[in-house]
Amino acid sequence: MSLATRPVQQTHTAVIIVAAGASNRMAGVDKIFSPILGVPLIVHTIDAFESSPQVQELVLVLSPEKVALGRTLAEERGWNKLSYVCAGGVRRQDSVSRGLGCLTATEWVTVHDGARPCIDTSILKRGLDAAGETGAAVAAVPTKDTIKLVSDQGQVESTLPRDRLWMVQTPQVFKYDLLVEAHRSCQGAYNDDAAMVESLGHKVKVFMGSYDNIKVTTPEDLAVAEVLLRRKGALDSSFLEGHVGVGG
Repeated sequence: MSLATRPVQQTHTAVIIVAAGASNRMAGVDKIFSPILGVPLIVHTIDAFESSPQVQELVLVLSPEKVALGRTLAEERGWNKLSYVCAGGVRRQDSVSRGLGCLTATEWVTVHDGARPCIDTSILKRGLDAAGETGAAVAAVPTKDTIKLVSDQGQVESTLPRDRLWMVQTPQVFKYDLLVEAHRSCQGAYNDDAAMVESLGHKVKVFMGSYDNIKVTTPEDLAVAEVLLRRKGALDSSFLEGHVGVGG
């Protein structure tokens, strides 16, 4: 499907979940389909957006060899909001572009890493609120560590001001037309969609993400994600017991 301009549905929000990477730092482990608490990692990511009242549509982008597995999983899980499972491209931005081409008419597009299974949908609510100011917003958290700029020879060149340094995450939220324009116009390689929008001279708002919103990039991260998801499940159960009368 093309990225042609189309009429949009007002207040409609779609999410592109990008999970087409090669998992190069996972020592041969397929992180996207690795089991966490009895189900593949990607299930936790999709379930969070499937249950969000802010989301009307989901598109999942997988590596070409995993598309059939993703479609089978979608049928088994019965995700109502997942409209398409498509194959990604060589670069991350190519995968997002393919996801954009699969969307129906929408006003807002959220891009999220499939390998961030600990997403709290309250983060998405903050993102939509922040994007309402500028048309583009990214989740991030203030860095806790001192960051130094180091030369190729391993020597410190400068110490950066920590109070202005934020570690960027996903979700990243954009006006649909703005993100389409960025993907049409930007020809080079970019680390994320926000960088593409920034290159157009457009302002990007930062909103508070979560230190729990980790991206699984190494085998050790799977164990950390399991702890965080187990804790999240316990907190959710406690909330329900206190507000819905579960068990009473």
